[in-house]
Amino acid sequence: MTGATDIHVHVQKWEEMRPAVRDFLRGAGEGALERAIAFAGDPGLLLAEMDRCGIRRVGLVNDVSPEVTGFTEATNRFAADYAARDSSRLLPIGGVHARRLRDPAGAVRDLAAMGMVAIKIHPPHHGYPANAYTEGLDALAAVYRTAEDLGLPVMIHTGTSVIPGARCKYGRPMELDDVAVDFPDLPILMAHGGRPLWTEEAFFVLRRHRNVRLDLSGIPPRRIPEWFPRLPELGERVLWGSDWPGPGATDLGAALDAFRGLPFPEEWKRGVTDTHSSALFPEREGGE
Repeated sequence: MTGATDIHVHVQKWEEMRPAVRDFLRGAGEGALERAIAFAGDPGLLLAEMDRCGIRRVGLVNDVSPEVTGFTEATNRFAADYAARDSSRLLPIGGVHARRLRDPAGAVRDLAAMGMVAIKIHPPHHGYPANAYTEGLDALAAVYRTAEDLGLPVMIHTGTSVIPGARCKYGRPMELDDVAVDFPDLPILMAHGGRPLWTEEAFFVLRRHRNVRLDLSGIPPRRIPEWFPRLPELGERVLWGSDWPGPGATDLGAALDAFRGLPFPEEWKRGVTDTHSSALFPEREGGE
């Protein structure tokens, strides 16, 4: 089956969302949040939308941060059950909050057994940097070490977050330099490329570490050539993601089309949208 992979969308347990966050996302306009809530109740609706947009697979990204978003670990089970509708097209990514874990290694193994294709760390929502284990957060080191042992990719938010309550200072990409050095066999997916403040820093980390990849989610496509003019130098380590239904990504198909229209080599862009993700997230059998 041909089509794009959007590795960064949000279809979560929306009833857990804090009202302030819900109001903020609703303010993004165009009914994106309402559609996401409707899709969460029926995977068939999301699959139909994916068909409309020419999207073959999506990564269902979960952020466990009850203090900021309201989402608890229950959203991971929701994502696993949701993705079971078609595991070849719906790829669940489980949220991990190291300060909430009594058995971090066991928690990562449980998520892998649940069918998660990756785990997500969100420093601005968790209130600590991606390398907080260097300052005593041993549970975070155990998360990385276990994921490394399992070959389970870790997606890490970089850049700002405009969600109410987020602490943006923890989003610097340079913190991933420590993680890549200390866990050299850990597949790391840098989400958002440090947008908008630290894109040069992000590019340095990406060029230095072969085990770090970039997803383009949350970056307005029109800004990508400005912020990452040498992006094709990263080759196959760039993956498409929209961050739907976040602000600026209120339509899955429009975001994808905007990227496809950028002045980068056509063959490379097709790789970003259609094939690069398969190295990190191999094709899976599934279906209804």
